[in-house]
Amino acid sequence: MSELIMTINVTVYEAQALEGQASRVAMVPFSAEATGKYFSGKTVANGVDTQIATKESFSLSARYMLEGVDCGGNKCRVFIENNGTSLDNCKPKIFTDSKELAFLENAELKASVECVENGVIVSIFVL
Repeated sequence: MSELIMTINVTVYEAQALEGQASRVAMVPFSAEATGKYFSGKTVANGVDTQIATKESFSLSARYMLEGVDCGGNKCRVFIENNGTSLDNCKPKIFTDSKELAFLENAELKASVECVENGVIVSIFVL
């Protein structure tokens, strides 16, 4: 059984891309706001989602840092790296300076990504 850790509302901005000989690489900057039972906060600076597409494969890797408050009311930061091969196949890693959220650094996590106007909604679950 999985538990929802946080929901992240992401606003995307204009992507920068290049077309290589056999692949397309896009870097999509974004800002985000997270809410949830364990943590609430906003991006410290814009994050970036790097997307690489070839004829045979697709991968994404979003990296960003959030600053906010943990479930104990303490100010903290959370860094998220979310890697995947599709919007429904993402594995996030979380790093934090919060003692309350330290369990997330070693937890098995899964993310779902839902497209919305001007961005996406990322839901992170602990498995």
